[in-house]
Amino acid sequence: MTDIIDQQDVIELIKAELGKAEFNRPEWDEPIICRVEVDLPNWLTQLAGGEAWEVYAEDEEDSCVSFAMREVSAKTPKLAEVTLYHNGYAVVDVEGKALFDGSLTSGTSDCAHLTYYHADTGEKITLN
Repeated sequence: MTDIIDQQDVIELIKAELGKAEFNRPEWDEPIICRVEVDLPNWLTQLAGGEAWEVYAEDEEDSCVSFAMREVSAKTPKLAEVTLYHNGYAVVDVEGKALFDGSLTSGTSDCAHLTYYHADTGEKITLN
């Protein structure tokens, strides 16, 4: 999923990820594209356990995409909702219990990644 998101949200996420208080970078005065890649079934297995999860419904809004998921191999399958916001924030609820509520920054999960690109050139933004 690729989305153009609010530039200020991206700058705040990058600041949080790098742990730096201030940035004065004129190159960031251009549009940025954020690509969110999440392996939903494996991420849910990591967060909630179980053996296999599947997406059975999807709902897209202006600011996010929500996925209704269910465990497929259990006698009594658990239900989950994963909401991915276009600014890199995510919320995961399983059976009404919040298991994740935060930013998908590096190190959050091996199953979730954010990648930033310059909108004009398509060049990847590398964070040091």
